[in-house]
Amino acid sequence: MSNRYDAIIIGGGHNGLTCAFYLARAGMKVRVLERRDIVGGACVTEEFHPGFRNSTASYTVSLLRPKVIADMKLHERGFRIIERTISNFFPFENDYLKLGGGPGRTEAEFARFNKKDAEAYPHYDAALEKVAQVLRDIALKCPPNVGGGVRSLLAAAQQGWPIAGLGLDVQRDLLDIFTKSARDFLDGWFEHDYVKTAFGFDAVVGNYAGVSTPGSAYVLLHHVFGEVNGKFGAWGHSVGGMGAITQAMARACAEYGVEISLEAPVSKVLVNNGKATGVKLESGEELYAPTIAANVGPALLYRQLVDSSDLDADFNRRIKNYKTGSGTFRMNVALSELPDFTVLPGKEKAEHHTAGIIIAPGMDYMDQAFIDAQTGGWSKKPIIEIKLPSTIDDSLAPPGQHVASLFCQQFDPKVDWDKHREKVADLIIDTVNDHAPNFKSAVIARQIHSPLDLERKFGLIGGDIFHGNMGLDQLWAARPVLGHGDYRSPIKGLYMCGSGTHPGGGVTGAPGHNAAAEIIRDRGTLWKALHRSR
Repeated sequence: MSNRYDAIIIGGGHNGLTCAFYLARAGMKVRVLERRDIVGGACVTEEFHPGFRNSTASYTVSLLRPKVIADMKLHERGFRIIERTISNFFPFENDYLKLGGGPGRTEAEFARFNKKDAEAYPHYDAALEKVAQVLRDIALKCPPNVGGGVRSLLAAAQQGWPIAGLGLDVQRDLLDIFTKSARDFLDGWFEHDYVKTAFGFDAVVGNYAGVSTPGSAYVLLHHVFGEVNGKFGAWGHSVGGMGAITQAMARACAEYGVEISLEAPVSKVLVNNGKATGVKLESGEELYAPTIAANVGPALLYRQLVDSSDLDADFNRRIKNYKTGSGTFRMNVALSELPDFTVLPGKEKAEHHTAGIIIAPGMDYMDQAFIDAQTGGWSKKPIIEIKLPSTIDDSLAPPGQHVASLFCQQFDPKVDWDKHREKVADLIIDTVNDHAPNFKSAVIARQIHSPLDLERKFGLIGGDIFHGNMGLDQLWAARPVLGHGDYRSPIKGLYMCGSGTHPGGGVTGAPGHNAAAEIIRDRGTLWKALHRSR
């Protein structure tokens, strides 16, 4: 391999691969550097116990942008999504609630608890969809670089103008979602706690917060702006696990000549006279390119890979205070049988086994989980989302057996997780067992990813699956820092293409797509300038 390229991508996660694809398609010579022995970053499928495979970090798909899927021809490269029969199943103390499943089903479920809530639901769904469409519309657009002159003002006006044209009711909902807690927002729509819980859960997924935390309503919205097979707000399973996505992306990159290097961790971004010139690997090897795009989070990039002397004092101060830590504890479990829930008995596969199974019985429960984590390091009764992908994808487990993804909240990233990880893993298993009494005895093996494990293995600082908190102060043009929300770093030639940029976390491909567009724009501008000077 050469040591000189047009562009080097740090990190072979889905956004890094997306960025590499677009750059290579534009004619650039591109190399991707991935620290692990498998491409895909946190979007991978791995065997965690003999015969048992699972999506070991990210675990479900909805937010991946249709344009990225189409441009990279992912469906032609083997990517396939199976939609959930119902979206979520909530076991409560003496009852349960199923969300989704077709026209009228959710209303019928809500009517069992509160008729007014059943009547309100279609209006709530329509209102949220209008707001979600705003996010879809700007997801593949570069935020304006505030303070960047006339061009940034025009970009801000262009992206803000459609919002101004929305009805006053939608503008009010948009303001509510960006400023209110999930509890306050949902209190304005529904009465029954179970119904509010069905939506409030989305506000704490990957969010170290309670449903009463101001700003948590936005995270609720972030989880509904996606789509599966053209159906807005739907979620599904990637056949072969989430790694099937990044493997298809890697094949798309290879078609355009992208070089992908595994076990090639970067130790430093090389900078000369305020311009990025290349990278130094942990092996000591140096690679050179006029364009470097970092698919790692801002905290990792600017605190570890970039020398602070190459950044100004104000930027250093702000990146030092950039908030990370999603409060997430992730487990993969091999099972001898399916969980048998007390409120809905049966170990034979049923539609609730194919859904997202949410252990979060009440709004107060979710708030208390956050309070516990703040005061004691972790939730005494954690919030747990269980996915059983082997119920619809038999390639993941031996016949008659299953794999489970356990995505758990709330866990303080600052805890000594080497000391407490096993004890907390036991607590999580026991919590599921409280609702499905056969679960603990069905566990054959488990893979534990505490916040510290997520940082060590996947480079997620503070175990933050979103590369940074998604509060109003770290969104859109302010993600990661106001003045650098346009994917350009303070160092010329160094770009950001990961989830620490707009539109944020999740498997979207949007940051990679958008960063590539800006790199290509800058490259074209430079070429024109050089051409004119001749």
